[in-house]
Amino acid sequence: MHLCISLSLLFANLACGCVRDHAFHRPRSIVKRRSTPRVPLTPDEAVLTNSFDNNTLNDWSYYYTHGVHLAGTNRTMAQWTADRWSENGFQSRLDEYYTYLNYPVSHSLSLTYPNGSVFQASLEEAMLTEDETSTYPERIPTFHGYSFTGNATAEYIYVGRGQVVDFEALVALNISLGGKIALAKYGGPFRGLKVKNAALYGMIGCVIFTDPGDDGNITEANGYAAYPDGPARNPTSVQRGSVQFLSTYPGDPTTPGYASKQDSPRADKSSVVPNIPSLPISYAEAIPLLRALDGSGTPGSQVNRTNWVGALNVTYSTGPAPGAVLSMSNVMRDAINPIWDAVGIINGTNQDEVLVIGNHRDAWIVGGAADPNSGSAIMVELSKAFGRLIATGWQPRRTIVLCSWDAEEYGLLGSTEWVEEHINWLTSSTVAYLNIDVGVSGKTPSLSATPEIGNIATEIMKKISWPTMPNETLYDAWAAESDGEVGVLGSGSDYTSFLHNGISSLDVGSDQGPDDPVYHYHSNYDSYHWMSTYGDPGYQYHSAMGQYLTLLAYHMANDEIIPYDLPAYTAALRSYYDELLTTINGTSGTVDTSELSAAINQFETSANEVMALRDQAVSTNDAALKTVVNQNSRDFQRGFTSVGGLPDREFYKHVVNAPGIDTGYAPTTYPGVTEAVQAGNFERAAEWVGRTSLGIRRAADILKT
Repeated sequence: MHLCISLSLLFANLACGCVRDHAFHRPRSIVKRRSTPRVPLTPDEAVLTNSFDNNTLNDWSYYYTHGVHLAGTNRTMAQWTADRWSENGFQSRLDEYYTYLNYPVSHSLSLTYPNGSVFQASLEEAMLTEDETSTYPERIPTFHGYSFTGNATAEYIYVGRGQVVDFEALVALNISLGGKIALAKYGGPFRGLKVKNAALYGMIGCVIFTDPGDDGNITEANGYAAYPDGPARNPTSVQRGSVQFLSTYPGDPTTPGYASKQDSPRADKSSVVPNIPSLPISYAEAIPLLRALDGSGTPGSQVNRTNWVGALNVTYSTGPAPGAVLSMSNVMRDAINPIWDAVGIINGTNQDEVLVIGNHRDAWIVGGAADPNSGSAIMVELSKAFGRLIATGWQPRRTIVLCSWDAEEYGLLGSTEWVEEHINWLTSSTVAYLNIDVGVSGKTPSLSATPEIGNIATEIMKKISWPTMPNETLYDAWAAESDGEVGVLGSGSDYTSFLHNGISSLDVGSDQGPDDPVYHYHSNYDSYHWMSTYGDPGYQYHSAMGQYLTLLAYHMANDEIIPYDLPAYTAALRSYYDELLTTINGTSGTVDTSELSAAINQFETSANEVMALRDQAVSTNDAALKTVVNQNSRDFQRGFTSVGGLPDREFYKHVVNAPGIDTGYAPTTYPGVTEAVQAGNFERAAEWVGRTSLGIRRAADILKT
């Protein structure tokens, strides 16, 4: 198993988080499918895995996907979750926060052609008789959370995926952007950054569409019927989602750095939410807009930008088309609304060591069968499994905390506010945070984690049967798609606040592969009907993912020595260092990185000493020494977050990895240095070599304390 990943693989190896644009894992033809003998289970492990029942997972999925649970709208579902956990032996409660949210009131989009005729977009997803929740009167309109209330009428320009490099390509083509409306394709950066970038280049509105070119092999063009008649994308599906500027900071935009209570002071939010209107649309309604640009501006094939051209029968020309004018309107209602986190606790024998396991509960639609409620169903079943083990007289060594977050979709609000409220307790006691967001949207397992967790996380995979092939383990399926590389954490799900407060973290799920039925991300068609018909009929993958998370949690909470592979972190630091040198060498500037190299060497020495100390503690059965090793393993990550936040985005404090400033999802390693180099600011890069080195040395000092 390799714990360090190359820069070229960062995007491919991300686990699917739910405010992140969905991307499936691409096949790796050089990797042969192999069969690893399943590792036998201990009696405790057998109790846990045998507790999983596909039928009850189906029941939990049905419950979560048949009622509106948009952020701040369904306290009953939060209480239902807490009640299920209570039935299984967890002390459960609801934690309430008062957060800024906004909700859709009205919207419209029309295209006026040069000849005066008008195309009026419906901005609706088709109601399907086969999929009952798509017809509910209370179904959620298509909209962007935190979008700006406003109108815009102007010519428009296709801007590709809406990254800064896409806008720069348009500028290089002498295409005037100011005063125009942006038409962008989903994929790549977080959707909020597409809107942010459009505004930075002087544009006055942004429309974002889903392209079937991102759907892999299961498309109508390849002969597959569209949902509900087959596994291909329904042409009217629309991806809702937040447009908060996630790479600046997550959480309630009006309470940065402190928990949102009813009487909390409210800060200006303009730095993290858009000031131009935006709308999401389907590819069916994007086709007329794109087609009207054919023959105007530069054809897509000549723009020379990766992923500029999609799979629709248009040229993906930039435009503008003279006389073709878009008119858009977006009206939102602002509110300070209560949200509810369900929290369940089983006390361990070591009160100063805590494991937190989380999944968010809110969804943009009535359904949410994959995102997030495949994870929600798994969490209920996980609580049942631990309840059955507790019934045998077992008590965990470490306290286990279950969390069902609200308002994740708007910008990780439930988890961020909870961490901000409980930060002192969490940083003094938390061993790790385990996150499951989209538990199942396909058959391709994915794993991202801080490096020290990678070994135990992959070893547990060898204990779980995977339904795809006979005699295959979860490890086999994961290794075949990932080359055995554990992904680097960026952002886009609820591990973010834990990671950037120095808490070891992991994110796991099972994603859509290129030959899996298309997962309709943030669409009405992410429904119970889709899941039970195409996504996971029989709920076998739900069961396998749940068994895996439960066994991993069991070992994290119960192993006498916290099962961390500290030298793996050294290997990761060296790999990231090599990538940094490559980045620097690709510029005309120079940066002295010798201090960083020395800090990595110091960390290596400390990590090796702790591993030797661990071996000694085990061989001598020295309880005091075991406590020292565990506390050092628990706390060392705090050093990485001890030197202050990144420039202009102080929330992100981890010196080793953070979401990229222009991605929002995908990670950048040594972000303070790397992003300064990429911006050509070598003075800042030198400063951040020093600060990054200090963070690594502090982590090393904690290890050897």
